[in-house]
Formats: sequence, C-alpha cells, structure tokens
Amino acid sequence: MSSSNPAFLTACEASEAIQAARLSPVELVDALIERIDAHEERLHAFAAVYRDEARAAAEAAHKAIRAGHGIGPWHGVPIALKDIIDIEGRITTIGSKHWKDRVSPTTATLARRLIEAGMIVIGKANTVEFAMGGWGTNQHMGTPRNPWDRAVHRAPGGSSSGSGVSVAARLVPWAIGTDTGGSVRIPSAWCGLAGLKVTIGRISTAGVLPLSHTLDTPGPMTRSVEDAARLYGVLQGPDPADPATLRHAPDDPLPHLRRGVAGLRLGVMAEAERRGVDAEVLAAYDAAVDVLTESGALCETLALPRSAAEYGADVGKLIGTEGYFHVGRLVDDESLPIDEDVRPRIWLGRGVSAADYLALLDKRRDDKRAALAAMEGFDALLTPGTLTPAPAVDAIDQGKTPAHFTRLANWLEWCALVVPNGATANGLPTALHIVCRSHDEATALRIGWAYEQATDWHRRTPPGLDV
Repeated sequence: MSSSNPAFLTACEASEAIQAARLSPVELVDALIERIDAHEERLHAFAAVYRDEARAAAEAAHKAIRAGHGIGPWHGVPIALKDIIDIEGRITTIGSKHWKDRVSPTTATLARRLIEAGMIVIGKANTVEFAMGGWGTNQHMGTPRNPWDRAVHRAPGGSSSGSGVSVAARLVPWAIGTDTGGSVRIPSAWCGLAGLKVTIGRISTAGVLPLSHTLDTPGPMTRSVEDAARLYGVLQGPDPADPATLRHAPDDPLPHLRRGVAGLRLGVMAEAERRGVDAEVLAAYDAAVDVLTESGALCETLALPRSAAEYGADVGKLIGTEGYFHVGRLVDDESLPIDEDVRPRIWLGRGVSAADYLALLDKRRDDKRAALAAMEGFDALLTPGTLTPAPAVDAIDQGKTPAHFTRLANWLEWCALVVPNGATANGLPTALHIVCRSHDEATALRIGWAYEQATDWHRRTPPGLDV
C-alpha cells in the first residue's frame, strides 16, 4: 500500500489529517476520483459519480477550514450513497432500468445529515434492482465486481453491492447501504468490511426508497469499526418524518467502544447451525471465537428457539409481501425491463391475504419474545457472516439466498455487525457476525472493535488495488 496516497486512509484518518492541515479535502477528493477513473470501468461500483460537484465542495471545504469556519470533524470527508437514497434533483434509480431517469423529489434525512456534517457525496453506488437480493447481481444496470478476485467475476454481495465494492477498492473511505435481510452485512462480509445493521428507528428512512417498511434499516459500510461507530453517530437521531426514530433516544457508542470484551458472555452457535457452513468459513469463525475468549470473553453455546433458516424463511415472506405492495405493479407488467431474477422474489408477496400478513406479524412478535428469553444472560450471539465466501457470478443459484445468518437479526428486530475475520486459501474475505438485542449497537461495536484490535484482517487490501 502506498502510504502517501490519501485514498487509502480510513475516514477517521482522513478527518484527522484534514483537521491537522496535513491534507486538504481537495487532495483527498482528487485522489479518490483518480482511483475511480482508473478502476470504475472494471469494478462498476457507481451508478453516478459527481466529479465536478465533489471537487467544488472540496474547494469550498478547504477554504472554509483554512478560514477557521470548519463545521466539524467530517468537513471535507467524502462518502458514497446507495442508489436508493434520494438527493433532490439527482437521479435515483433504485437499480431499475425502468427508473433510469427518475429525478429525486426530496433529500433523504440521512443524506441531509451527512451534508450538514460537512461530508462530500462523491456519488451514488450501484444496487440490486429494488434492493431485492443478497447476491449483488443486476441484469440490466450491471453487476459490480468483487475486488478480491482479479481473475473471476465474483458476487459483491447485495443489495448494497456498489457500496461494498467502492469502500473495499479504496474508491471512497466509507459508504451508506441499507439492510432489509442482510444487504449491509453480506456485501461487507464478502468485501472485507465492517458493516452495521442498526435497530429499526435508529436511522431515519425518510427519503430512502422502501422495499419492506417494517424491516428496512440504513447503515454504515466502512473499513474500520471506529469509522462505523462514528458514522452511526452522525446518522442516528429523531426525525419527525420517520416516527420510528422518535421511540428511543440516541445512544453514543463511543464511550463504550474501547472497553474490551472481558466479562462479556457471548453466545456461540449450536452444533446444528454449523451444518452446511463452508469449511474455511467455519475455521475462521472458530478462530475468531478463540480470539475473543483469549481477550476475556466467556463464550458458550446459545441456541435460539428457531433456526437461522426458519427465521430467514419468514423474513423472505415479509419482504415479498411488503415489496409487492411497493413495486408489485411494476413487477406484474412483463413489458417493463425488470430483472428476471428479482421478479420471482417480489412475486412471493402476490396473493398474500391481509389475514396471512397479519398472522406473519403476530408470529414475529411471538418470536421476538421467545428469542429475548433465550438471550437472557448473554451479551451477543456470534455466527459467521455468510455460509460461503463470495461465489463466482456465473455459479450463483438465483433461487437461493446468501442471507442465511443475517436475516435472523432483521426478523427479531435486533442489531448486528460484521467484521472481517479471515481469508480463504485463494484470498477471499470471511466475516464474523455479531448479533445484539435491539438498541444495543454500542455492545456490537464494542465487541467488533476488541476483535479488530486483536487481529489485522481489516487492514488487508484487494490484490492489484494496493497502490
């Protein structure tokens, strides 16, 4: 890695360098745009790059900071947004060719908060159509390339595919994704990032195009746990446009971040959940549990009342039902250019009765109560991030989902964090999945930070992209 290239700085490192006048926002934006121009044709991470606007914002930030009018630690730090997040006057396609010219009528609350904090939106990152799919593929708008394999086009993970690729490839320090069944965590797992799935209501979804309004959660995708914690701090908070955000006061995770894991009781997945996990993924998981044990955590087996697969199947039903409400009219029109891998996922909701939908919500409430009882005395549940490393795109079975372990957190309305915890023999990232109760993001981040300090997996750079 070229230490002189500011594109390789994490967001916190870039902020520190800008505040100390060792780096200007102009230098940082120019370095990132240079990398985007060099690698974007191959990686296809972005739906749009705001080159001129980002440079103008960087120049304004540089002048303001030099004049003593900086507006905070993130002034001049670039970020990418998943292409389902509205910015007024900009095109937001939600990954759909049908909406390739859709101009946003408003600015999402989260985008406004980032801009008010001084961040520079460098572009919109590609996504699966309607954010409906964990593999990261898109038939009409193109599939981003996982940067960890130069020879084989591998799945980037989805649906926040471009967000994951852009951060992993050092095209941007951090990005925003959204997570309905794992769409922050799967691309983070396969691209070697930290990805935080927050509790519903922590971050406003106002101005974020919906897929499943009872499950959707925006979240940070970063190259360090501290970056994730700090970005989460900027994003969270009450928003009258999203009533769910008014139910709980914001919670700053930073005072707890560096407390370590000594004394924490962490749940290790039961033997039945280990079946079907790739051998290298499982070995990395076991090694990560050992690291946390050596760091002072008490790791014991924890079996939830239902399996990850059972929770996941119900998440699929709920996403399909609510997704059909939002975009069913488009999916039903077979004259429209809708991704043929996405249609059947949305069609899961076609024909679902009101009684069946309400029964599914009742089942979810019962499951949440039972799972909370099972978690009594535990601080977190640990699983692998995914069953396998990133597969080759041409080997994907689109009738299946890679969201095996991630969906349980969405169903139970818990929060979760993935962090890189290893690499396969051919260099593909693996990930540790840290699941905590609702509104306990601080503990998930604390565990992730402690693990990160004991390892160096998060410092790896994809081959061919390290200069």
